[in-house]
Amino acid sequence: MDANNRIVVDALQSSNFTRERFLEIRAGGIDCIHATVVIWEDARTTLDLLGGWNRMFRENDDLIALARNGQEIRDVVAGGRTAVVLGFQNASSFEDDLDLVEVFFDLGIRVAQLTYNIQNHVGASCYETQDAGLTRFGGYVVEEMNRLGMLVDLSHVGERTSLDAIDQSARPVTITHANPAAVWPHPRNKSDEVLRKLAIRGGVLGVAPYAHLTGGGPVGLEEWTSMVAYAVDLMGIDHVGIGSDASHGWDDDKLQWIRKGRWSHETQLGPASADAQGWLPWPDFFKTPAMFPTIEQGLRDRGFDDAEVDKLVGGNWMRIFDEGLTPHRDSRPKVARASA
Repeated sequence: MDANNRIVVDALQSSNFTRERFLEIRAGGIDCIHATVVIWEDARTTLDLLGGWNRMFRENDDLIALARNGQEIRDVVAGGRTAVVLGFQNASSFEDDLDLVEVFFDLGIRVAQLTYNIQNHVGASCYETQDAGLTRFGGYVVEEMNRLGMLVDLSHVGERTSLDAIDQSARPVTITHANPAAVWPHPRNKSDEVLRKLAIRGGVLGVAPYAHLTGGGPVGLEEWTSMVAYAVDLMGIDHVGIGSDASHGWDDDKLQWIRKGRWSHETQLGPASADAQGWLPWPDFFKTPAMFPTIEQGLRDRGFDDAEVDKLVGGNWMRIFDEGLTPHRDSRPKVARASA
């Protein structure tokens, strides 16, 4: 990749976004982030959250701007700002109404994870004891997302539902923030079968330094980049990127909302364990997004060359954004018109 066209992408951040967060992102040299809008919210509450994002874009327009496709990302970056791609970590905003996929596409949403931490209308989460696969409604949702140019994300999605969605999708499918389960076994991490199929269909995995997905304890940069190398060996250099899952600025009450929403009265561990239930410290090499260059240097130290590092830190995600985020006007069904 030409250095002048190089774009650094973090494929998932779900922090409490403030100006301080945006300054950290700029300090880390991150050109584009995929930012979480929704975890459990229904359609009406999602509108409130999108209204909040509209205000954030206005109030921080010297630092960030909304981007809806690859070219808009490039335009924002060329202007010296961070491009923000908005996404959902759940299909809850679609409720059981297929038309809402297009409604939220028109409002700027470009990524949607099919499930979060529990079964929904679309399919099963990674924590279900039984995964019956993508539902009939889920199949329609995937097809509609394909038509519009909204990326399918499988990060918290169950094994069978993930495999079904990859088969169903006519476009590359993403896993924006997870790790290979063969390296760090965890329900939230992904099997080699899912990762191989994802790569065969052109998708990208965003590997994450999030502590619960890296063994639940302190992990060094060399150990983490060894996991990146495993993913590259398994999937190919064109199918691995970074998705930090940065989630800074939240308190413990927010953590329980993130894990269980309104569907349980009991404490839910989510990716955690009984011995480590709360927010875990971030690794020394990624305390905040401002430390993104440390990850890049670690990849170089691991032995990846310049072209490979460029792909890992953003080039592969830009390919996905170019292929998957088709502008809406180009994705509507063509209607034949009679001549006058």
